Amino acid sequence: MSRPLVITDCDEVLLHMVRHFRDWLDREHNVAFELEGNPFVQSMRRRDSDADLTEAEVWELLGAFFDTEMETQEPIAGAVDSIAELQREADVVVLTNLVDARNEARRRQLRDIGITAPVFTNQGPKGGLLRRIVEEHGASRAVFIDDIAKHHESAMEHAGHVHRLHFCGEPAIAPHVPCAHEAGHAHARIDNWAEALPWIIETLHGERQ
Repeated sequence: MSRPLVITDCDEVLLHMVRHFRDWLDREHNVAFELEGNPFVQSMRRRDSDADLTEAEVWELLGAFFDTEMETQEPIAGAVDSIAELQREADVVVLTNLVDARNEARRRQLRDIGITAPVFTNQGPKGGLLRRIVEEHGASRAVFIDDIAKHHESAMEHAGHVHRLHFCGEPAIAPHVPCAHEAGHAHARIDNWAEALPWIIETLHGERQ
């Protein structure tokens, strides 16, 4: 029988991202990024111009951040130890929304902070790839962890038997993130590893339905 499976996102679950992206935008591009829950594009403005950033410019900046600044990303408190604990009794894989060309960089980035796990890169809603990962693994029990509500909705649609934990480890944005649990698309919402780890372990052991 296959071991239980944990499929976890990376940014804002294992690693801080938006705080480092904000600091880099300010330092290198004179762009203010307000972490107050507005849509991503509308949260950014140039300090020296009244012109709004276009969506294309925002995606270009985001790509440049991942190309040059991934080593600045710091772990979410408790993430590294929690993954190590989970790996004692389950297989853990990372499902992250990056272009495939950055897969190895993400794998290396995680290895450098002490997390060694397979990395799957994805673009768009995660439910389809999540289903394939679970099917190929053959796990009878699986937990999916992500900070973005739409991915839990997609997971419920494509892999409804997988337990879903909505987790956002960045305090600056967590209060503003739409809650997948409240929407009925996740089984729980927990934003820190001290509480999330016991929930995940209990779920993997079948102590939660």
